[in-house]
Amino acid sequence: MKAPHELALGIVSDEIAQDFPTALRHGLQWGITRYELRCLVSGRVPRVEPREIDAVVSLVKQEGVRVTALSPGMFKAHLADKATIEDELHNVLPATLDLAARLDSRMIIVFGFQREAGESPENFQRAVEYMCRAAEIANKNGIRIAIENEPGFWCDTGKNTHALITAVGHSALGANWDPCNAYGTDETPFPTGYEAVKNVIINVHAKDTTKGSLIQCVPIGTGALDWKGQVQALLRDDIVKHITIETHCHPLIENSRRNAEILRSYMQPPHM
Repeated sequence: MKAPHELALGIVSDEIAQDFPTALRHGLQWGITRYELRCLVSGRVPRVEPREIDAVVSLVKQEGVRVTALSPGMFKAHLADKATIEDELHNVLPATLDLAARLDSRMIIVFGFQREAGESPENFQRAVEYMCRAAEIANKNGIRIAIENEPGFWCDTGKNTHALITAVGHSALGANWDPCNAYGTDETPFPTGYEAVKNVIINVHAKDTTKGSLIQCVPIGTGALDWKGQVQALLRDDIVKHITIETHCHPLIENSRRNAEILRSYMQPPHM
């Protein structure tokens, strides 16, 4: 009989504290050894102070933890903002790849371009071309790109995120599925959105909300998302090896710890 799939927990480090040593101290106390890097004290990766990065690299090696992904905030611009997108492709992405190599991380999280009101559907192809370029650059470095769905973006729902990724058709490109970020769209994040995107998911973010991910987040299990169902589906489908907590509600330390406890409870097999 096949052994049941298991999921580990990870966390975006600044959802505990921007000071990485503090984040690591608390995370390790909760049994978390996988960390996504987004913001540190000196800024958002990769544009952070070299001394702070040196300290992070040293701590990662010393504690034997994994940096699962880097999140430089790329591709949040409108498609019309060519200067910003080209700067990200020519400067931000290479710098992030260099940092990923130092940290032995294999994934970079990006977004799916803000969509302007009334923007022509024909611009979809421009989004495809930019993503293809990013995937090709990352692939040469043995890194995968994960698009995080976000409200108001070309990649907002599971269906739309899947459409862009499949249009690009590159093995180095997948989805960073965030069910909470799909809440409030014309799609029910779970199960509808998940079923639409699941065959391209390579990373998962976990947070919850009652009003919308960009308005007010709440501890997991107290909002509108069916996180118990989503976790059980991830266990069943064996798509990813961990779920990354992205708390987004204060107090961060208390609620991040609470989110870890709740998610672990959802991972338990049902009582017979």
